[in-house]
Amino acid sequence: QVHLVESGGGLVQAGGSLRLSCAASGRTIRPYPTGWFRQAPGKEREFVGGIIWSDGDTKYADSVKGRFTISRDNAKNTVYLQMNSLKPEDTGVYYCGKSTRYYIPSNSDAYDYWGQGTQVTVSS
Repeated sequence: QVHLVESGGGLVQAGGSLRLSCAASGRTIRPYPTGWFRQAPGKEREFVGGIIWSDGDTKYADSVKGRFTISRDNAKNTVYLQMNSLKPEDTGVYYCGKSTRYYIPSNSDAYDYWGQGTQVTVSS
């Protein structure tokens, strides 16, 4: 069984920063990448980025490249999403998920476990 818990969301002004955390548990989490997605009201869940636990390799959506950074702490079984230069269009519920592949998929169908999500609101 895999359990994921996100934290760190909140309200921030445009141009500000937030760091989200995804605490993972479960012995099957490590072989598979962890991804970050977000979902705005009335929209589908959108890929933000992901990370491979073993070598720290990352992948990002074009909309967040250069602004967001994903890292992991293997000792804490935690993945982080550092978000800088936030924009109002970054608003949404942010989820972390466990990939079912050994690479980082950008489609949410390729993830089988999800956290409960954390709300990020960026005001203009």
